[in-house]
Amino acid sequence: MITDIPDARSANVTGALWMIAAMAGFAVEDAFVKGAAQVLPVGQILIMFGLGGAAIFAIVARLNHEPLFTPDVLAPAMRFRMVSEVVARLFFVLALATIPLSVATVILQATPLVVVAGAAMIFGERVGWRRWVAILIGMAGVLVIVQPGADSFSALSLLAVVGMLGFAGRDLASRAAPRTVGTSILGLYGFLSVVVAGTLIAVWQGDALPRPDLRSALFVAGAVMAGVCAYSCLMKAMRTGEVSAVTPFRYCRLLFGIGFGIAIFGEELRPSMLLGSVLILASGLFIMWRGRQVGAAAPAVRAPRR
Repeated sequence: MITDIPDARSANVTGALWMIAAMAGFAVEDAFVKGAAQVLPVGQILIMFGLGGAAIFAIVARLNHEPLFTPDVLAPAMRFRMVSEVVARLFFVLALATIPLSVATVILQATPLVVVAGAAMIFGERVGWRRWVAILIGMAGVLVIVQPGADSFSALSLLAVVGMLGFAGRDLASRAAPRTVGTSILGLYGFLSVVVAGTLIAVWQGDALPRPDLRSALFVAGAVMAGVCAYSCLMKAMRTGEVSAVTPFRYCRLLFGIGFGIAIFGEELRPSMLLGSVLILASGLFIMWRGRQVGAAAPAVRAPRR
């Protein structure tokens, strides 16, 4: 048993490195999308991004001999996942196009808090009062950043909030999705949902779809490659180390997002955003730590009943 401990630690370290790579990749994707949004309409970016990602995952699925369509793809959880993906991508890309990258990234970090709350309400998972308090503190952090009612309030920041809720719905639906639907197929239909989101916003806004110049085309291509690589690293991370050990490293995306916002787009950090970031980060890390403590104690409680 002693020889297993170094192996477990090595797996957790490797998984953490994969998670850090994934979060860096997602932050790069966001930066590319924001750069492209300075030239191209949001709808066109989503369509190009979705088609590129879907093509890559379709190729991967075929190489793995996975059918691109099965009846399970139309299961209720999958349909809800696709709708959530449409909402998430549409509103978050609109947020990237209209508000600072750092603000959108920080708000997105509240997604795990909503997922935990949703798991309690939908799947009946036990969430004690301590974690509920942490969820409320994290949501208070979002309010500190958005600042409704203040003179500096921008309704555009609510786009990131809606996008965050969409991503939380997608993650919850992914958990309920049929086990027969593999990772590549989830990626394929996730990116096809992005195409739907782009088409909806393009039709609604009545945007013409101009021919992208080389610079904007490279931005979208970079976003696709970064997104696909990040998604693959994320799956690798979740399958390498313990979930409780690897998941906290999701929050390093906050550092990457803020860093890119300052270095590339010349953004400034407001005190309210720093405070909100601390509240969200502390709440998320506490929830993960508390979940691990409860999970470790659960067998000891059940043991006498056997």
